[in-house]
Amino acid sequence: MKRKAARDIEKGYTAGQMAAKLRRLADSLEQGKAFSIQIAGERLTIPATATFCIEHERGAGVQEIEFQLRWKVK
Repeated sequence: MKRKAARDIEKGYTAGQMAAKLRRLADSLEQGKAFSIQIAGERLTIPATATFCIEHERGAGVQEIEFQLRWKVK
């Protein structure tokens, strides 16, 4: 299988778009199913075995929360 290049993309969404994505993710988590999403033209499938965490960062006048999903690639 061809190895994909590293990338670090940040994609903005409206509140409605983000809510819809989070609803689909929550449904997949509750059902123990994989979750598929397309980000900047690349389709990703997050397995049900992924690990989840929430990260909080605070800096000079800015705060950030990241919902992270991590999994091993075969």
